[in-house]
Amino acid sequence: MSGFFKSSIGRKYAMALSAFFLMFFLLQHFAINILSVFSPNAFNEASHFMGTFWAVQYLLQPVLIFGVIYHFVMGFILEIKNRNARAVNYAKNNGSANSSWMSRNMIYSGLAILAFLVLHFVDFWLPEINTKYIQGDMSGLLGDGEGFRYYEELTHKFVNPIRVAAYVLAFVFLSLHLMHGFSSAFQSAGVTSMRKKKLQSFGKAYAIIIPLGFIFIALFHHFNH
Repeated sequence: MSGFFKSSIGRKYAMALSAFFLMFFLLQHFAINILSVFSPNAFNEASHFMGTFWAVQYLLQPVLIFGVIYHFVMGFILEIKNRNARAVNYAKNNGSANSSWMSRNMIYSGLAILAFLVLHFVDFWLPEINTKYIQGDMSGLLGDGEGFRYYEELTHKFVNPIRVAAYVLAFVFLSLHLMHGFSSAFQSAGVTSMRKKKLQSFGKAYAIIIPLGFIFIALFHHFNH
């Protein structure tokens, strides 16, 4: 089994599994964040549950961090190997005629998303870790004790137009990344060609709707703060 994951096919399969996991997390993350548009109370309750439930904090959160790191590191490794292979095969084939622009430049969209994740961690994750595990405040309440703090913290981050623009741009890159990554992940996982068209249609819808939804959330709070 270890030999399989050291092979080119094995690495791509593991990359696909990490992609599925991250896409599921993205969907779950969106489902909670969209609550902030319709019901601040529901968003606060869901955020407090996710932020204090032991299984999420001590089991799922470490797995998520590992999944993010693994996906990006393995992505860069595969990209370097693919670029080296293309350099050899370029004399025989026209690479641009056999693949899309996005498939040949996944590393650039990946770097843009990685830069966004750093910003997102600085904006939300690190302050959350500081509040809960360094200051020892697991209550989730505002300083005056009048209600939960999560909605207030979220809307405060989207006041700055530069930060909002960075979020919007990051989700545009995420959409482009998902356009190719979704179908590529299923192909690496061995999905048959009979289901490929349906999955491609589903993948395109996912790659457009989810990033567009996050953009809507950022713009909604920016113009309604």
